[in-house]
Amino acid sequence: MVNKTSRNQCKAAASSFIKMRSLPSAEHPAKKAGAVSAVFLIFLQLMLYSSCASVGQHYAGIDRQLKSGNAEEAFDRLMEEAPSAYADRDALLFQLDAGMLAHYAGDYEESKKYLGEAERSIENLYAKSITLTAASYLSNDTITEYSGEDYEDVYINVFNALNYFFLGSTEGALVEIRRIDEKLKLLGIKYGTEITSTQEALLDSGVSVPYDSEAASVNFTNSALARYLGMLFYRSQNLKDDARIDRDYLKLAFANQPSVYDFKIPDSIEDELDIPQGKARLNVISFTGLSPEKQAEEIRIPITYGSSGEIRWIKISIPVLREKPDLVASAKVVFDTGEQFHLEVIEKMGAVAAETIKQNEALIYLKTILRATSKTTASIIFDEASQMQGAGNDMGLLFSLLSIGTQMYADLSEQADLRVSHYFPATAWVGGITLDPGIYSYSVVYYSASGKPVHQDRFENILVSAEGLNLSESICIK
Repeated sequence: MVNKTSRNQCKAAASSFIKMRSLPSAEHPAKKAGAVSAVFLIFLQLMLYSSCASVGQHYAGIDRQLKSGNAEEAFDRLMEEAPSAYADRDALLFQLDAGMLAHYAGDYEESKKYLGEAERSIENLYAKSITLTAASYLSNDTITEYSGEDYEDVYINVFNALNYFFLGSTEGALVEIRRIDEKLKLLGIKYGTEITSTQEALLDSGVSVPYDSEAASVNFTNSALARYLGMLFYRSQNLKDDARIDRDYLKLAFANQPSVYDFKIPDSIEDELDIPQGKARLNVISFTGLSPEKQAEEIRIPITYGSSGEIRWIKISIPVLREKPDLVASAKVVFDTGEQFHLEVIEKMGAVAAETIKQNEALIYLKTILRATSKTTASIIFDEASQMQGAGNDMGLLFSLLSIGTQMYADLSEQADLRVSHYFPATAWVGGITLDPGIYSYSVVYYSASGKPVHQDRFENILVSAEGLNLSESICIK
């Protein structure tokens, strides 16, 4: 981790060399030693950057527990390792991971607490970020506070809605669902000001960078998963019109967003608001897999500098999403009485992540170019100073070394910020069946693509009532 002391040392070293350049060379008998010191400081900073510990080393053991079906043990292990696993700048990551593992463990009160803290952290960090100028982007993203991705912010409310429901507060659940709608309405314009200010900063520095506004546009304004839950919660409150509106918006989510919903709408949706008098409806919601991870993608792009038209190639490293493997290809609910029904995909949460991250990716791309350009500009300045001093001049050698060192620093210090929460699921499944009121036992059985069972979630003696909402949740992380 690069600390303030090392950064200040480098600033002081650069300042001293500027002063040295303005004085006659005879006044600097120790200039060769100064050159060595400067290069040493540069490489020291490189070493500090390279030695930054990455978040995520603690996940392996927790993942093993979760994939074995031991969510409680996974949560306990996370809490044990948290003090050493998460830096202060990664507080939001801890809140998200803890909130999701607590939910999987059935500790809905703890989950609600941590996810609520995470939502407040995202709001505070966003408020802080919009007060910053483009100049503040010159630090490496990995040393700033993690402020969250938009899909994380949206799914906080999905799982807090479920937390509230399982804690007995349907009204609290509906508040969370309404929050999702508000966030999605703001998503399309959220990054406009920041992207514009960064583009202006690039233009001010004399760099022209292509920007594809179409590729950065977000085509996700309606969550079928959120609408499904809203429909069920409104139905349980006997708010028929509100339930019907959410059902219709659910259908629009599929119709209007084919890039996210590239599969058919669940058949069971048609039966959710048509329950015969005296009958009961059992709904099952399931979550499988884990959300995407980030990997670094390195790109080299040519940048033209100044009136001379000199071209320098700069390296930028940006984070891209990569889906994690998921063994589950299908799922069904099997009753002890022999009845059964299939669960159907209602939201590919990884696809939502990829769609909602577009604008942030565009901003990261521009910020990274701005940062890399600034670093390379320093190398060019030292190179020009070296040429002015002459090849056989000690001062020329000094500036030549600085030019090489700063270019190496520009390359090696560029690190993509790969931080992202670890325990949001990849896929949401839903299903329902109309039954006579009574007590039922059933299993949710998960299958691989070859049809082999990979997991079974058992529910014993569940009361299915004609009143209210009968909703069971099943988790399969494989």
